[in-house]
Amino acid sequence: MTELYRVYGRPLLSFVLRLTGGDRHWAEDVVQETMIRAWRSAHRLDENAASLLPWLATVARRIVIDDQRRKSARPQEAGEGPLENLRAPDGMEDMLRSVVVSEALLALTPAHRQILDATFFRDRSVNEAARELGIPVGTVKSRVYYALRALRVALEERGVTP
Repeated sequence: MTELYRVYGRPLLSFVLRLTGGDRHWAEDVVQETMIRAWRSAHRLDENAASLLPWLATVARRIVIDDQRRKSARPQEAGEGPLENLRAPDGMEDMLRSVVVSEALLALTPAHRQILDATFFRDRSVNEAARELGIPVGTVKSRVYYALRALRVALEERGVTP
C-alpha cells in the first residue's frame, strides 16, 4: 500500500483536484478513500498491469460523484454565521397585532363594531348581516364602509400603517 501511494498518490491527487474544482481538502479525502478501496480490493487488482492509475481514477471519480449526489440530497447548510441573527417565528408579532386591532376596535362606535363583527369576523354576506341585524342592505354597506374608514384611522393612530 505504501508503494501504491508513493507511485500513484500525486497523479491521483492532481486528477481529483480537477474533479473537485480545486477543493484540496475534499480531494485529499477522495484520494484517501480511493486508497482504502484499493487496499480492500487488493486481491482483485492485476499486479501485472502496466498502470493502476486508470482503475484508481475510476474509483476516485465515482467517489466524487457519490459525494456530489449526497451533498445535493441534503438540505442547504446554514453557514457559519451566528444563529441568533436568524428570525424564528414565536407568535409575538401575531399577538401584538391582535392586541392593537382589539384596541382599535374598542375605539369604534358600537354600531361600527357590530357591523364589522356581523360581516368580517363572522364571514357573512351583506344580505345575511342585514337579515341578522334587521336593517336594510344599503345601511349595512354604508356602515361597513364607514366602519372600515374609522378602523383605518384608529390603527394609524396606534402606529399601524397599511
